[in-house]
Amino acid sequence: MNFLPKYYDAAHSSPSGGQEMAPGGGQEMALGGQEWAGKARYCLALDLKDDPQLIAAYERHHQQVWPEIIDSIRASGIEVLEIYRTGNRMFMIIEAGPDFSWEKKAAMDAANPVVQQWETLMWKFQQALPWAKEGEKWVLMEKIFEMR
Repeated sequence: MNFLPKYYDAAHSSPSGGQEMAPGGGQEMALGGQEWAGKARYCLALDLKDDPQLIAAYERHHQQVWPEIIDSIRASGIEVLEIYRTGNRMFMIIEAGPDFSWEKKAAMDAANPVVQQWETLMWKFQQALPWAKEGEKWVLMEKIFEMR
């Protein structure tokens, strides 16, 4: 199981369904992404197994995330990553710099045995959203409202 959503498969080169989402490209981000000052924000969702003990264990792991995981996230171009929870539903916000791409992150994760070990451990606590595609963990959310 991969940390990243599976929307960057062979049929889709980016979260927008095949359209490039490079910063400064001038197009609106289609699914959960928003550009500003050469950066992008992505919002994703995933469920935890609905078991209070497993949820507590998951949160304990995230109080002491392995340093190699933090290093890997930063090396991919992700500058800020936050995870929120209500019940067993989680919401992740990623703010990434201009050098970030889902393809790069996926390749880095696949080549890193520590990331693979972390993801295998985390999957013991997680479960796919009911509408997630086969093999998809975190699902990119669509922004439906913005107030400025």
